[in-house]
Amino acid sequence: MVAYQLSVFAENKPGRLAKVTGILGKEKLNIRAISISTSDDFGVINILVDDPKRALTVLSKEGLTVSLKEVIAVLIEDKPGGLDKLVQLLAAENVNIENAYGFVLESWKRAVFVVDVDQLEKTQKLLKKNNFETLDASALSAVEPFHYMKY
Repeated sequence: MVAYQLSVFAENKPGRLAKVTGILGKEKLNIRAISISTSDDFGVINILVDDPKRALTVLSKEGLTVSLKEVIAVLIEDKPGGLDKLVQLLAAENVNIENAYGFVLESWKRAVFVVDVDQLEKTQKLLKKNNFETLDASALSAVEPFHYMKY
């Protein structure tokens, strides 16, 4: 299964992220995960949203430079070594992780690691063969992050 990541290219200036989140909020598009990378004057905002194709349309109409890319959202154990098991598999099979980020679903139980890889089909087959579960766009939009513990 694949998920879809929006990548918004923006100047590294105050207010650029606020413009993106303002548009998405106005359109009632829910952000499920986000990461930002910058290099000098420009940056990339990677976003998972509940309706990626509609988000691509509305951000583009607002004049933003945005692309939609297939990524893989892998469920991993939220414990020491949980991520290592995944990345060791990909490294052993010569799959390059070009971009990645993650978030916890349920503390000490499950997390999601989103990977943008150079060999999408090969990676999907490897993950299936090695019993890794992946989430598609609709499953990601339904994700309920971890519940806060009662103290």
